[in-house]
Amino acid sequence: MSIFNRPKSMPSAVPATEPATEPAADPAATAFDQAPAGAPVEKTDAQWREELTPEEYRVLRQAGTERPYTGEYWDTHTRGVYKCRACGTELFTSNEKFDSHCGWPSFWAPLAEGTVRYIHDRTMGMDRVEVRCATCDSHLGHVFDGEGYGTPTDQRFCINSVSLKLVPADDAGQ
Repeated sequence: MSIFNRPKSMPSAVPATEPATEPAADPAATAFDQAPAGAPVEKTDAQWREELTPEEYRVLRQAGTERPYTGEYWDTHTRGVYKCRACGTELFTSNEKFDSHCGWPSFWAPLAEGTVRYIHDRTMGMDRVEVRCATCDSHLGHVFDGEGYGTPTDQRFCINSVSLKLVPADDAGQ
C-alpha cells in the first residue's frame, strides 16, 4: 500500500516539493517546550544551533542520518511515548514500534494523523519519502512501504534515535 493511498484511518501523506523555509523565532521557547496542538514552533537557525547538540542539529535541521545500530533507541523495548527531540511533540508510541533489524527505530504508524508530514525526497540518487515533525519541521527519518513486514500498515517509519526523546510509560504523567 502506498503512503499516498492510505485507508482513511491512516494519516494521509501530503507530499511537498521543497522543505519549509526557516520561520521567525520565539526567543522565550526552549528545545523541549511543547507547543499547543497545531501551533508551529518557529525559531531561527541560530536558536536551533544553540539549543541542540551538534549531532541533533545535523540530523534534525540538516536532514542528516545517524549511523545504523548506534542510536539510543534502535533496540529499545521500553513502553512509552516518543517525542520530537527538538520541540517535544508526541510523535510515536512503543505500541507501534517493531523490530525491523535495520539499525534504526522502526514504527508502523505515527501516534496520530497530523503529527508528521511527508516530503518526496530525491536526494542521494534515491526516490523515497522523508518524515518531518509537523510542529517544528525537523527531519525525523523516512517511511518505506511494501517491504513485507507483518505490521498492520506494511510500512516502516525508519526514524533516527537522535530525533526522538522517549518518555517511559511510568514517567508519562510527570
